[in-house]
Amino acid sequence: MPNPIYARLQATANRLIEKYGQPGTVTRITPPDPVEGGDGTKTAHPAKLVPMTYDQRYIDGTNITTADRQVYISSVGLAIVPAPGDIVSAGDVTYHVIAGDPNNYDGITNVVFIVQGRLT
Repeated sequence: MPNPIYARLQATANRLIEKYGQPGTVTRITPPDPVEGGDGTKTAHPAKLVPMTYDQRYIDGTNITTADRQVYISSVGLAIVPAPGDIVSAGDVTYHVIAGDPNNYDGITNVVFIVQGRLT
């Protein structure tokens, strides 16, 4: 059973991202058929997001570089859970998802998606 506090946290995160964020897309590329071949299929999912610069103390040059951004994505209405390999676009800037955190504390409610995006 979902915990009501996580639904409230999700609503708060969504309200802040709607207020301060920007429209964008999360694109998932499915691999081609292993037998038939061909090209992978791109599926774009509209999202509301906020790209933010990492605090200097987290940048180590290997796992997190100066070109990385911490992208907060509203989980409300998003059909997928962003994962490594996805592409996040915000305005004219495109990021490859390196790592993701769904902030799913009770196993049911995704509060907000926080991904590490690397400039392409």
